[in-house]
Amino acid sequence: MLDGDKNLIERAMEGEAEAFGQLYDKYQSGIYRFIYLKVGLREEAEDLTHQVFLKSWRNISGYNFKGFPFSSWLYSIARNQVIDFYRLKKEVVELESITELKTENDAQISFDKKTDLARVKNAILELNDEQQNVIILRFIEDFSINETAMALDKSESAVKLLQHRAIKNLKKIIEINE
Repeated sequence: MLDGDKNLIERAMEGEAEAFGQLYDKYQSGIYRFIYLKVGLREEAEDLTHQVFLKSWRNISGYNFKGFPFSSWLYSIARNQVIDFYRLKKEVVELESITELKTENDAQISFDKKTDLARVKNAILELNDEQQNVIILRFIEDFSINETAMALDKSESAVKLLQHRAIKNLKKIIEINE
C-alpha cells in the first residue's frame, strides 16, 4: 500500500471527511467502471457506486490493513452491492458498449477494433458471474492475482483457475459467434 494511501485511510478512519473525499476521487472511476460492466446501466451504476462509497465511509473505522490495497476492500464491497442489486432486481439488463467507456482514444480506434471489442463484450456477458468478475478485475481494472483474490474473497489458486477457465470459455464463445 502506498504511504499516501495509508495516511489518507488512517485519517479517514479517524473521521476526516476530506481524507475520505481524496480516497473517493482516487477510486471512484474504477469502482464505477467495474459496476457499470456488471449492471450495464449508467444510472444504476452511478447509484450503486454511490452506495459502495457510502457503505465504505460508514464502515471505514473497521477497515484492517492486511497487506492488500485499499481498492481490494472497495471492490469487495462493490461486488456485494452488485449481487444485492441482482437479488432485488431479478431481471436481465443489456450491457451498453464497452467502447463508450473509452474517452481518450475513441477517434483513433478503428472500426475493426471496435467490432472486436463488441465481440469480446458480448462473450464476457456469456460467462458465469465469477468468471466475469475475474476477467473484469484482471484485464480491465488491471488487478494482480493477489488483489483479485482479495476483492473476490478467494484464494490465489482459485483466481488462477477461474481466469484460465474464463479465457478458455471466452475463446470458445468468440469462435462460435464468428
